Amino acid sequence: MSALSRLRGLFVNNPSLKSKTNILKSVSADKNPLKKETDFQNMVNKFKELSDSYIFRKRRVVYEATVRRLAKAKKFSMIEEILEAQKKFKDMSSEGFVIRLISLYGKAGLFDHARNVFDEMPQFNCERTVRSFNTLLTACFNSKKFGKAIEIFREVPSKISIEVDVVSYNIVIHAFCKMGSLDLAMSMFDEMEKNGIEPSLVTFDTLLEAFYKNGRHVDGEKIWALMESMNVDPNIICYNSRLRGMVSDNRLPEAAELIDEMRQKGIKPDVFSFNALIKGFCDDERIEEAKHWYNELRKNDCNPDQVTYMTIVPFLCKEGDLDMATELCKEAINHRLLSHVEVLKCVVDGLLKEGKIEEAKELVELGKSKKYQIDFSLGN
Repeated sequence: MSALSRLRGLFVNNPSLKSKTNILKSVSADKNPLKKETDFQNMVNKFKELSDSYIFRKRRVVYEATVRRLAKAKKFSMIEEILEAQKKFKDMSSEGFVIRLISLYGKAGLFDHARNVFDEMPQFNCERTVRSFNTLLTACFNSKKFGKAIEIFREVPSKISIEVDVVSYNIVIHAFCKMGSLDLAMSMFDEMEKNGIEPSLVTFDTLLEAFYKNGRHVDGEKIWALMESMNVDPNIICYNSRLRGMVSDNRLPEAAELIDEMRQKGIKPDVFSFNALIKGFCDDERIEEAKHWYNELRKNDCNPDQVTYMTIVPFLCKEGDLDMATELCKEAINHRLLSHVEVLKCVVDGLLKEGKIEEAKELVELGKSKKYQIDFSLGN
């Protein structure tokens, strides 16, 4: 028997080798060969086998999807199993590959594992730069260890001889904001300038959202003025934060004018912009203005979301505009955007009070057809 024949026979008679080859072939045949796998342990085993393929290891999206599924199922030991298995590959000398592991551990809330990977980088002849350092800070943030992020920011750079950058500061500023320490967040902004690091649009996005959300409108306006003085053009996120701040401060006319300013600067208002104004006028019990801004939302090719419907439909019922309330309730049901069945009940009760029995029945049947759990009867 020739050597080639013996090799062929070895392959034919080796089921495990055939199985592994078939699995690796699936790498090129399917962008995510694990997406249909329902047994988690089987998925983990296949993931580890597929990882032998360099092509598979390049698929960041598959790594993300797999860890996300396991985290959602709280299979944290399995996340550790597949990520620790990656350390045997030469890819560990590439900072980009290591950054992926640190990031995935952080998104799964496994910060200690993320920190271990960062600390082990020299063992894999992988240089630690500000990129991997910032990924570690982000892992802290995603694991909700905000205080730890600040501690690492202060202690680690000098130990490993790296210089922090604007991204590093932005993460720490966000951490302080999440902790409710807004003055300390602002002090980090001052420190950035002192160290010659220019704030970015993300810096202002973060500060404006935090200050306006926490009711510190005056300080929010000061930050806005500072942003303009530094010639940083606000984006839709900045504008929406300011809109919500103006609405919560009951400065509705100014909020409406801000929409015009956005348009003049070429920034298209989005559903969050219009939701802020709709909520403001609903809270102020001004039905015509609330309806106007709902119509503006539609005119601007924005699709209402859950917040839109949950805000305006109960208000329309309260104000007696059952025709519009019914129409919007049907829209919300058809698009699965009715997050609380009590809103449906509100419209049904209003129709019943006006003797519109058939319309009430139609609405209830529509809700049932879309699998909403309706536990009230038309006789209530």
